[in-house]
Amino acid sequence: MCGKAATFSRFRKYLRGAPLHVLWCCLVYTASPALSWTEADPNRFFEMSVRPLLEEHCLKCHGPKKQESSLRLDRSSSVLRGGVSGPAIVPGRPSESLLLQVVSGDGDVQMPPDPEQPLRAEQIDILRRWIKAGASWPRDSDGKTADPGSHWAFQPLRPTDVPMTHSAWVQTPIDHFILSRLEQEGLSPSDAAPKLILLRRVTLDLLGLPPTLAEMTTFLADDGPTAYERLIDRLLASPRYGERWGRYWLDVARYADNKGYVFFEEKNFPWAWTYRDYVVRSFNEDLPYDRFLIEQIAADQLDLKVDRRALAAMGFLTVGARFSNNAHDVIDDRIDVVMRGLMGLTVTCARCHDHKFDPIPQADYYSLYGVFRSSAEPTLGPLIGPEPTSSEYTEFSKGLSERVQKLDGFVEEQRQAIMKTTRRRAGEYLLAVYGKRNHPTTENFMLLTEKGKLNPAIIHRWEVYLKRALRDQDPIWYAWHQFSKIPTDEFSARAAGVHAAILATPGKTMHPLIRQQFQGAIPKSMADVAKLYQAVFDESEQRWEKSLTNSPSEHGQTQTEFDTHDQLLRTVLYGPRSPAVVPRTLGWGFLDLLPDRPAQAEYKKLIKEVEQYSTKQKAAPPRAMVLQDVQPLYQPAVFLRGNPSREGQSVPRQFLEVLSTEQRRPFRSGSGRLELAQQIVSGDNPMTARVMVNRTWRHHFGRGLVETPSNFGIQGELPSHAELLDWLSIRFIESGWSVKELHRLILRSATYRQSSLPSIKIASLVADRDPENKLLSHFRRHRLDFEAMRDSMLSVSDLLDHKSGGPPTDLFTTMPPRRSIYGFIDRMDLPNLLRSFDYPDPAASSPKREETTVPPQGLFFMNHPFVIRCADALSTHPDLCLIDDPSERAVVAFTLVLGRSPSPGEEAIARRYVLDETTELDDSPWQYGFGDVNEDSQRVQLFSRLTHWTGSRWQGGSHLPDAKLGWVFVDRQGGHPAAHDDRAVIRRWVSPIAGQVNLQGTLQHVPTEGNGVRGRLISSRQGILGEWKVHHSEQTTRVGPIEVQVGDTIDLVVDFQGHIVHDEHLWPIVISDDGGKAWDSQKGFQGDVTDRWQMYLQALLMTNEFIFID
Repeated sequence: MCGKAATFSRFRKYLRGAPLHVLWCCLVYTASPALSWTEADPNRFFEMSVRPLLEEHCLKCHGPKKQESSLRLDRSSSVLRGGVSGPAIVPGRPSESLLLQVVSGDGDVQMPPDPEQPLRAEQIDILRRWIKAGASWPRDSDGKTADPGSHWAFQPLRPTDVPMTHSAWVQTPIDHFILSRLEQEGLSPSDAAPKLILLRRVTLDLLGLPPTLAEMTTFLADDGPTAYERLIDRLLASPRYGERWGRYWLDVARYADNKGYVFFEEKNFPWAWTYRDYVVRSFNEDLPYDRFLIEQIAADQLDLKVDRRALAAMGFLTVGARFSNNAHDVIDDRIDVVMRGLMGLTVTCARCHDHKFDPIPQADYYSLYGVFRSSAEPTLGPLIGPEPTSSEYTEFSKGLSERVQKLDGFVEEQRQAIMKTTRRRAGEYLLAVYGKRNHPTTENFMLLTEKGKLNPAIIHRWEVYLKRALRDQDPIWYAWHQFSKIPTDEFSARAAGVHAAILATPGKTMHPLIRQQFQGAIPKSMADVAKLYQAVFDESEQRWEKSLTNSPSEHGQTQTEFDTHDQLLRTVLYGPRSPAVVPRTLGWGFLDLLPDRPAQAEYKKLIKEVEQYSTKQKAAPPRAMVLQDVQPLYQPAVFLRGNPSREGQSVPRQFLEVLSTEQRRPFRSGSGRLELAQQIVSGDNPMTARVMVNRTWRHHFGRGLVETPSNFGIQGELPSHAELLDWLSIRFIESGWSVKELHRLILRSATYRQSSLPSIKIASLVADRDPENKLLSHFRRHRLDFEAMRDSMLSVSDLLDHKSGGPPTDLFTTMPPRRSIYGFIDRMDLPNLLRSFDYPDPAASSPKREETTVPPQGLFFMNHPFVIRCADALSTHPDLCLIDDPSERAVVAFTLVLGRSPSPGEEAIARRYVLDETTELDDSPWQYGFGDVNEDSQRVQLFSRLTHWTGSRWQGGSHLPDAKLGWVFVDRQGGHPAAHDDRAVIRRWVSPIAGQVNLQGTLQHVPTEGNGVRGRLISSRQGILGEWKVHHSEQTTRVGPIEVQVGDTIDLVVDFQGHIVHDEHLWPIVISDDGGKAWDSQKGFQGDVTDRWQMYLQALLMTNEFIFID
C-alpha cells in the first residue's frame, strides 16, 4: 500500500476507540448560522422595520412638508445633521443619540408628543439596534447617500462613561461594556475557565508556546490573589513575547526575505532580517507604539544620536515586493502598507479615480504618491550598529569604498552625459515626441537602442513634460502646441495662418523670447518648429554662460543679459521637473536611462559588485534597508485614470483631507515622510489607535471588535462594541501608547477569563441571538496559526532552539528547530505547507488570516517527517524518561501536550492503548537496505537496513552523500547504489505465504549520462532468479512461478557498473500469488514505522485540543 495509506493503517485501531476531542482528523467545520436580521441584512432591516416606524410616528411633524425644530427624519443626511438641538443620531452610539433619548422619555422633550401614544419597548429597541449597528440607510428618497465623512471611523475619539452594571463577575471596566451589551440581549457571561485552561490560553496568546509541566505545577500551587496578574507580567517579560507578537506585525508589514520578480538584480534581500529583529526587539522593549510607527516611516529623519538600530525600522517600507522594478507599483505598495496597514484605510483604491465609497479623492492618493516618489533607497544602506574597529573590517571597508567610488563615478559620468545630450538635442527629442503623437503613451522599461540614437526613456520624459505644459498652458510651449495640431499633410497649407495667429496673441500667452524667434520665416514642417526651439534654448544657454564670466558691478552685482525670461527658459532644461534632469539616487531604476547594451552591462556589473561585496564578505556588518529623500523633490500631480503618462492637476504633498482637523498645510520638510508619520500618530487622528486596539483584541479573542481589521471605511464592518473600542483607544494613548499595558487591560478582564462553553442556562438563547458570539458570552475558541502550531510541537518535544535573531533559516529542507519567525520567507515560491495552513501572501499587508480546513492539513499531521520527528523526540522528553511505569508516562505525556490532566475515561484509553501489545504494527513484507552478493552461493549476505527516513526515501544519514554509505538510497520507485561491492542497494520482500509467486516489473536507468546499472532478483531459497543491465534504457523483469515458504526473501539488488555517477534507477515490481493476492513495491512503500508509544504521542499532537486555543 502507499505511504499515506500505510501510515493511516497504523493508526486505525487506535482511531476507532478514541474520543472525538482527541482526534485531529475530526476537523472542526464550523457552520455559520444565520446572522441576526440587523447584521445579516442591515438595509432590509431598515426598510422593513425602521422606515415604517419613522413614517408612522415621526414624519407628520418631521417630514418633507413640515420640519418642527428644523428637524427632518426622512433623509439620512438630514437625520445626521439634525435640528436646532443637534444631530438626531450618532451612528453606533445609541446612548448619545437624541432621537433615542426623546422616544425613551429620558430627555427634557418626549416624543411622540401625544402621551397617549408612546412608542412601545420593542419599537424603541428597533431604533436602538438600528443606531447601534451603524444606522444603515440604503438611499435617500432623492437618491443621495449620507455624507461619507460622517462615518463612525472618521469621527474623533470620544471619552465614554463606563456603563454601570452590578455583578460580582466584573473585574475591569471592559467587563462593564461587555456585560451591558449581554444584558440588553438577555444574555449572561459564562463561568471562569479552569486554571490550567487559562494558563495555556494566556501563554499561547502571549508567547505562541504552551506552558511547561513546571509552569503548570507552579501556577496551580499559587493560590495568591495576584497569581494571574504576576503570570501575565512574567509572560510579557519573556523574550519569546516579541517573537510571537512580532510575527503578527510582520503580516501587516508584508514581510519576506526576497523581492518577488525582478530582472537583473539579486532576488533576495540580504538585510530584511534586520527589520524582523527590530520588530521583535521593539515589542519586547515595549517601544511606545507612536514611536514605533514614526521610526518605520521616517527613522532616517530622526536624531538617533549613537544608537542607530532604529534605522532598521524602515524595512517596513522597503521589504515589499518590487514588481519587476515598476516604480509606480512599488510606491502604490508603500502607500497601501502605510494607509491600510496602520490606519485601516484602502487609500490605494483612489489610484485611478476618487474612492468609490470613502471620502478619499484621487488627489489625496497622489499627495502621498509625491511623498514616496521623493524618497529612494540608497545603493548601500547605513550601518545599524557602531562601525567595527577590527583589521578585517578595515580591509573590508577599503574594498567596499573602492567599489562604491567606481560605481558612483560611472553613474555620475553617465548621468552628466545623458543630461548634456538631452539638452543639446532637445529639438530632436521634440520631433520624436511629435512623431509618436498618434501612438499609445506608455512607459518604456529598458528599451535598447544603438549608441548615439535618441534615448527611449528620455523621449518618454519629454512626452510627459509636454503634456503637462499643455495642461498648465505654459507660454513657452504655446507655439509648439498650436503648430502640432496641424495634420502633417496639411502643414504647408495651414502653417501661415497658425504663424500669424500666434504672433497676434496677447503678450502673456506666448513667451517673448519664443515670440521673437518666430518673427522670421514661416516654418515649413514640425522639424522647422523643433529647430527654432533648439535655437532659443542654445541662445539662452550662451547668455547664461556669458553671465557667469562678467565682472561684478560697483554694487557687487553681476551684470548679465540673463533676465527673468531667460530664467524661465532655463527651467525647461535645468528645472526640477525638466525631462533633462536625472536624479542622483535611482538604484536599479537607473537602467531605464541607459539605452545601449554596453552601458547597461557595465552598470549591472558595478552595482552587483557593490551589493555582493557589501553583503557576502565575512567582515560585512548588517545594514538597514532605508529610504532617503531625493533631490530635487518630486512635485506630484494626479495621474488621469492612474496613467503616469497623463498628468492632471498638480497637488501638494500633504495628509488625507478626511482626517485633517484644521486647514491642511502641505508638508514642508523634505519629502514629508516625517510629517506624514507625525500626522498618523497625532492625537487628532482617531484611526491609528482604533486599528491597533482592534487588532490586539482580535489576536486575543479570535475576532475583532471590528471584523475587517484593514478596512475601517464605509465598506468595512461596523464595530460590535463602538464605545468599548473608543474607551480602549483613549486608554491606549493615555498609557503612552504601551502595547503591553493594552495586553494587561484586556487579559485581566473577566471577559477574557471566561470558559469557552456558554452557560447551560443560556446556551439556546446564545445560539438564537448571538450565534457568532460577537457579544462574548463565552470565550471564542480559535486555531493556532501555523507558526505557533509548529513552535508548540517543537516546544513540547523539547527540541525548540531559543536562539534569537540573525539571518533567516530554511525551515523546510533540513527542518531546523528554530522558531518559525526566523524562517526564510520566499514570496516568489511560498511553500505549499504554509499555504495549506492559511499563511498570508506576503505580496500585500495582511492583518487577518483566514481559518480554512482542508485535507492537506490532516495529511501533514499524519505523514509529515516534522511531526514524526517531534513525536519521536517527545518520547525521550526529560519529563517522561524519568517515569518507568508506561501507563503513568502516558498520563504525564497527555498533560505535557494538552496542558491539563486527562479525565478518567481519557486516562483509561491512554493506558489501554499504550499497554496493548496484541496488535502487530509493522505488517509490511517490504524492507529497505544495502548489502553484498556472494557470487559463489548466489545469495545476498550482510543485508543491513537503511536507518534514516527523510519523509520520502530511506538513506544512510541526513545528507547525501552519506559519510559511510555514499549515495545509497531507496525511494518509492527505485533508488541509487554506492561505489562499493558491499553496498548494492536492496529492496527486500519477506514472504508472508507458502506457495508459488510470480514477479513482474520494469528496470529503467533514468539519467541521460552515466554508464548504467545491473539489476538482479535473488531468492534466499533458489539463488539468482534473473539478471538485467540497463544503460539509458529499460527492460522488463519477469520471473516465475517461484516456490516460496513463509519467511523466504526475494531481493531486488542493484549495483553500479564501474563509475558511481548518474546511477539513479527505477524498478517498481509486483509480486503475486495464484490466488490473486498481490504485493506492489510502490503501493507498499512506507517510511519509518513508529512504535505504539510514539504513535500515541503523535496522536496527541494531532488533536484539536493541541492546535486550538480554548
